Amino acid sequence: MDLQKQTEPRASVAELRASDADRDRIADILREALAEGRLTAEEHAERVEGVLAARTVGELDAFVRDLPAAHHRHAPAPNRPPAGAIPADPDDSMVAVFSNSVRKGRWRAGRRIHAYAIFGSVEIDLSEALFEYQQVVIKAVSVFGNVEVRVPENVSLRGTGGGVLGNFEVDTLDSADPDAPVVYIDGWAVLGNIEGRPKRGRIVADILDRVHRKVDRSLRRHLDR
Repeated sequence: MDLQKQTEPRASVAELRASDADRDRIADILREALAEGRLTAEEHAERVEGVLAARTVGELDAFVRDLPAAHHRHAPAPNRPPAGAIPADPDDSMVAVFSNSVRKGRWRAGRRIHAYAIFGSVEIDLSEALFEYQQVVIKAVSVFGNVEVRVPENVSLRGTGGGVLGNFEVDTLDSADPDAPVVYIDGWAVLGNIEGRPKRGRIVADILDRVHRKVDRSLRRHLDR
């Protein structure tokens, strides 16, 4: 056992490599600051150029540290949706018995999705999906099988479940946008595997569209003064 390796400190959040979603988030704050008159056009252009060249999260945060929007925080998504918020009957079911079932690409995600993998594999890729509802529950059951869920980087993700001689692993994500979709994975793995992770580089585009429209309206009001 390498004790020295175990005691090495983990990188802080500021030292983490920045993703495209991180750059988009900072660019949105800068765009809104321009619309509100907090930045001049020259300052905005200079900072956007720096955002594109930044490599770490800490470098990105430096460009918005003096702006109010950077310090606004919202409550994280709850671990489970409120009682009665999601119907008990599924909008969509995926079953793989000694087979594979895949849902990916541009598709409409319902409020509840059931996935059953019995000696099979289920793949649910939400990275390009259309979210008609803010809350999506995925009930996953794996028996000698595999259920894999991939989500965009800019949504919130929660997982509740476990395994019997199996693996249940869901990353926790918190979106910077309070209106972003929240995906809940509720599952149980028996000699199987259930996992949920973000798909790097993928974002929910319509969230950005809403932000852009809001900023464009603010910019027009500012220019009409």
